[in-house]
This record gives sequence, structure tokens and C-alpha cells, in this order.
Amino acid sequence: MKYYIIAGEASGDLHGSKLIEALKEIDDKAQIRCWGGDLMQKAGGTLVKHYKELAFMGFWEVITHLGTILKNISFCKKDISNFQPDVIIYIDYPGFNLRIAKWAKQQGFKNHFYISPQVWAWKENRVHQMKKDLDALYVILPFEKDFFETKHQLKVEFVGHPLLDTLLNKEKSTHFLKENQISEEKNIILLLPGSRKQEIKKMLPIFLEVAPLFPQFEFILAGAPGISQEWYHKFLKGENIKLIQNKTHELLLHARAALVSSGTATLETGLLDVPQVVCYRSSFITYQIAKRLVKLKFISLINLIMDREVVKELIQDAFNVKEVVRQLKYVLSESGQKKLKGDYQELRKVLGTGGASKKTAQLIFEALQ
Repeated sequence: MKYYIIAGEASGDLHGSKLIEALKEIDDKAQIRCWGGDLMQKAGGTLVKHYKELAFMGFWEVITHLGTILKNISFCKKDISNFQPDVIIYIDYPGFNLRIAKWAKQQGFKNHFYISPQVWAWKENRVHQMKKDLDALYVILPFEKDFFETKHQLKVEFVGHPLLDTLLNKEKSTHFLKENQISEEKNIILLLPGSRKQEIKKMLPIFLEVAPLFPQFEFILAGAPGISQEWYHKFLKGENIKLIQNKTHELLLHARAALVSSGTATLETGLLDVPQVVCYRSSFITYQIAKRLVKLKFISLINLIMDREVVKELIQDAFNVKEVVRQLKYVLSESGQKKLKGDYQELRKVLGTGGASKKTAQLIFEALQ
């Protein structure tokens, strides 16, 4: 069968790659065309467009890149029409994907959505359109099933979180430390300022101001896929901070703590048992609009899943050097480490037993028979 998969960011590329592998196990004649990244291509998808050409975030940033976004939408529709897939599989990235889904439904294509848009956070009115346009919706967070089925009478499948499959069997490697010239004696604090240039510009300068205040630790910057070393070095300016790209999970296995930009990375950090401080700052306009529209108590996935403050969130003005230092000292303390690791254990229980990619692939394949 012919599958067309659309993912628009680094986390979607990871989950999309696992889904491609699972689809190919079930359907040995699978033809897969995709929007995503290197991982989806490596898994066997024919890459149409890389997510680094698509990753615009924030209200103001989207407005300023509207011409590019509209061109991408037009190109995507033509490419789908030429390929004539049996099913289109959307992975998160709702602003783009829900537009394509609406058009695709009118053209008679099957629409399956894996990793739901976070309509429980904002734009809840999108659920009405999703009910019209989607043939199936696969959710990965426990509370989403109740939100869609009880509140909105939209049938969904809870498949568990795909990060469980990616992360829970990973093990530390001294070879990795030697290969990257990292001292086994020094404790690592990992910097995760995000996966898009817009957010890294806001986050990284503060992180770099914090680093010299903890001389007993080795600060390492985890470079995001699709962003060049040269671009990062504009910020590092010869500072004694090591940059290691595309090895976030391996680095987390060796980290004593992490400073993390809100997003999927907060959950990755928690599942790998690393105490963290969650930080976030956007442009003034984006923040003011979001503050009025978003209906959530928390911004980090861990706190949302647990419905309480497990990890500290420093947002906008609260994200400053003084407060980051204070919170980092806490998560490095014995009591802070103990509390967070206990909460992480509870988080893993809530998220289920794993196998999300295989369950989703099986459900998609069966639906097409």
C-alpha cells in the first residue's frame, strides 16, 4: 500500500521513523513518501521536504513567514495528488496538517492522525473540524482519550507514548564519553535550548550566563538536528562549553541535571531520569497572545500529564539568571534529586507499557484492509 506521512519538526521525525519501521514490518509492499527528516529517510521513507524548511513557531514568526508556508501547502497538495496514497498519516504539526487534512478529505483521501494536535491547550474549536476530516485519531497522552471521547464524542485510540520505546532500553556507554572527550569524573549539566532557531536565540544566552557560576560541572550544549555547528558557535564565542550534535539521548544518560526548553525534551529528560529546570521565553507579542488564548496550568508535558508541578517552570520574565541558578541548585541537591526521581517513576507508570508505533501501524493497516 501507499502511505504519505507528514511530520514538521524533530520530534515528529523521530516518531515518524519508528512508525515507518513498524509499517514496513507489517506491509512488505509499503511505498512511503514523507515530509520529515533524516530519521524518516533512513527508516525507508522517500523524503519530499525536510522539517528544517518548515519549522516556524509563534504567532509573529508564522505571520512573517506566511508566504513560505502557503507555498509549502500548495506544493504538498500537488505532491499528494500525484502520489495518490491509500492513506495520509499526519504527525502533530497541526497548523499545517489540519489544513491539508481538510483538503484531502474533500479529495476523497483517508486521513489518519498520529499524535494529536494539542487542542486541549488552545483552539479547542478545531475538534469540530477534526471530527469532519479525520478517519482515525491516535493519541499518546492518557488524559487525551477522556478529553476527546467524553467531552467531544470523538472516538480515538490511546496507543501510549512512543518515547517509551525509544528511551527506556537505552544504557550508558563509557565509549560514548571517550569518543566525545567527556571526563567521567566531571558531572554534566546538559543545555537543551530547543530545536528551532527562534527559540534557541531566546534561551541559549541565559543558559550561557549560568554556566560559569557552576565551575565544578561540565556544561554541554546538545545541538539540535538540522542546525549547523557554525550557527551555534555565534553564541558560544569561544566559551568553554562543548557542543555535541544529534546525541541528546546519549548525553542525557550521563547528565546530573538539565536546563530544558519547554517541549518534547522535557518528557525525554524525565523518562531518562534526569532532574531538570524547564525554561521558556518567546517574543513579547507571541507571549501576550498565548497568555490570553492558552488555557493550561502548565507548559511542560510532565506537569500536564501528572496534573501537578513535578518540574519547575520558569516562563518569560521568570526565566532569568538569578532564578535559573536558584532552581538548578535545588535540582542538584540531594533532596531535589530524590524528589524528582520519585516523581519520574510515577510518570512512567502513568504513560503505559510502550509499543505505540507498532500499535498505530497495526491499526492503520487493519483499517485499510
